[in-house]
Amino acid sequence: MIPDARRIGAHLPAGAGHVRMAERARDIGATALQVFTDNPSAWRRRDEPPDDLSQYRSLLATYDIGPVAVHASYLVNLAGPDDELHDKSVALLASELTVAPAFGARFVNVHIGSHKGAGLYAGMARIADGVARALGESPDGPDAPMVVLENAAGSGFAIGVTISEIAELLETIVARGVPERRVGICLDTAHAWGAGFDLSTPEGVDGVIGDFDRLIGLERLVMIHLNDSKAALGSRSDRHQHIGAGEIGPAGLTRVVTHPSLSSVTYILETPGMDDGYDEVNLARVRALQRGEPLHPLPPEADELPSGRHRARAAGGSSDDGRGPTAEAT
Repeated sequence: MIPDARRIGAHLPAGAGHVRMAERARDIGATALQVFTDNPSAWRRRDEPPDDLSQYRSLLATYDIGPVAVHASYLVNLAGPDDELHDKSVALLASELTVAPAFGARFVNVHIGSHKGAGLYAGMARIADGVARALGESPDGPDAPMVVLENAAGSGFAIGVTISEIAELLETIVARGVPERRVGICLDTAHAWGAGFDLSTPEGVDGVIGDFDRLIGLERLVMIHLNDSKAALGSRSDRHQHIGAGEIGPAGLTRVVTHPSLSSVTYILETPGMDDGYDEVNLARVRALQRGEPLHPLPPEADELPSGRHRARAAGGSSDDGRGPTAEAT
């Protein structure tokens, strides 16, 4: 028996159109969704929104799929010292916030970014200024989405690797006059594992959630990117794996998806093979964990599949530390 009605979905591709995306979400049993609004590896945005968005939103309402999150372009880095890139990042994030309602999105998820050697507190100040500017350059109101900052695995000069860093960053953002209701946090389990948070046991998960509640408050945790990891604990590496088939494993992930304090959080899968039918496979594995059922072994070829996210990065996106193009997520 599934313990509650948690909203669990996946990041789905829009190559076949947004109507087909909504239908695919229904077919795999998703109750939430994450999307790109445009090419995640490009600065330029389309001049007009896709013409199927009205029907897509109608289907989401009919199928009761939501919340929807927009994943911002990988090029956004609000933390860096370069003024031109900072301005472009602010403009790109403001664009995502502006178009998000047309995609039915409540959240705009963005990587916290890299200070690129300028220093942690200089980077935090840049992020706070950038978030305030982006929100100021996009519409407010009852349908305005929240900026959702995603924790980092810790490579390079990443900010948001520890819970205490995220807490300080939120305080810095609020001090710039940004309302608390406009900024939340996404906890990526693979990133947290890479950063050294042991989520492989129920006790480890409880410790992380307890620290988050104590330092930040669980009301600020609005999303979880639910991913297993191919990387070693504390490796500062971001390598997503199928649910229960990686280093985090079933015991820890079961606690994440059944934790009584996380029932109102939106869970989004970014696991491998999302374009190859493994969106449905991994969502079914999450439901099995919720029911307390063992997971069946995956076929050997499953381990060779990249995630759609990583395919986008290979086309020119950036790693979670904001350092620039990479051939694979590291």
